Amino acid sequence: MARKGRDISGWLVVDKPAGMTSTAVVNKVRWALNARKAGHAGTLDPEATGLLAVALGEATKTVPYVTDALKAYRFTVRLGEATNTDDAEGEVIARSDIRPDDRAIKDALGAFVGDIVQVPPKFSAVKIDGERAYRLARGGEEVEIAARPLWVEELVMTDRPDADHVTLEMICGKGGYVRAIARDLGAALGCFGHVRELRRLWSGPFDAGDGLSLQQIEAMARTPEIDARLRPLEAGLADLPELRCTPESAARLRNGNPAMVLGSDVEYGDECWASLDGRAVALGVYKAGELHPSRVFNHSAAPQ
Repeated sequence: MARKGRDISGWLVVDKPAGMTSTAVVNKVRWALNARKAGHAGTLDPEATGLLAVALGEATKTVPYVTDALKAYRFTVRLGEATNTDDAEGEVIARSDIRPDDRAIKDALGAFVGDIVQVPPKFSAVKIDGERAYRLARGGEEVEIAARPLWVEELVMTDRPDADHVTLEMICGKGGYVRAIARDLGAALGCFGHVRELRRLWSGPFDAGDGLSLQQIEAMARTPEIDARLRPLEAGLADLPELRCTPESAARLRNGNPAMVLGSDVEYGDECWASLDGRAVALGVYKAGELHPSRVFNHSAAPQ
């Protein structure tokens, strides 16, 4: 059965509140815009706040390019306590009276910058033999999660409110768990640690400062005003090269066929997107003057 709603496409930038799942925010946005299809670019934990970029309609095809982009977080680590969830929602499982000074914390941060590996929290959405790790952990099962690579562009200390807390800002790539950073930093300092507060500042082209609050979304629901706040689907392609095409090439691309494109500073094998009059036609790989499409866009689903 087809899902009801409008064929509307674009991105809505949301400043997610604490106490709400990312899926619940997406459902609220879908309702507010009466949209048929919606998704988000990167889950935030329920108690986390900040940037949640919600894709609608054809923009969902660009979600991977925002998910893969660099993103920034501000978070506060509670020193002296470890929890079973690596955040403040869990049970305290270990305590320490050790409180490292600022210099010790700053010196320890270097080990978490660059190409690192981290073990995701046991209470996470990582799948183990087809089951979510958090479901297994809640059931009392011992969860063993394999370490995975993470690129950390930057990790700096920005505040030390008191001896028990330190505030950090991190820029990292896809797949990072801030809770794991807090846990592992506490271990490296010999004092334990967990995330007390977490906020995503930006992700790829989207910034939390531009996000709508849930109250604003509810107030503007089902009105032209909220439609006007949609970003075009092309916003999700900001990190990829744009090539121009003719109407004839656009027709070929939309049918899934390679077509001539115009542009510069693109090399053979680069992933890029073709546009006609500034609107995305297709995503694909550039080969000898042609774009070989992997995804095409239907602009009958563009916001009015």
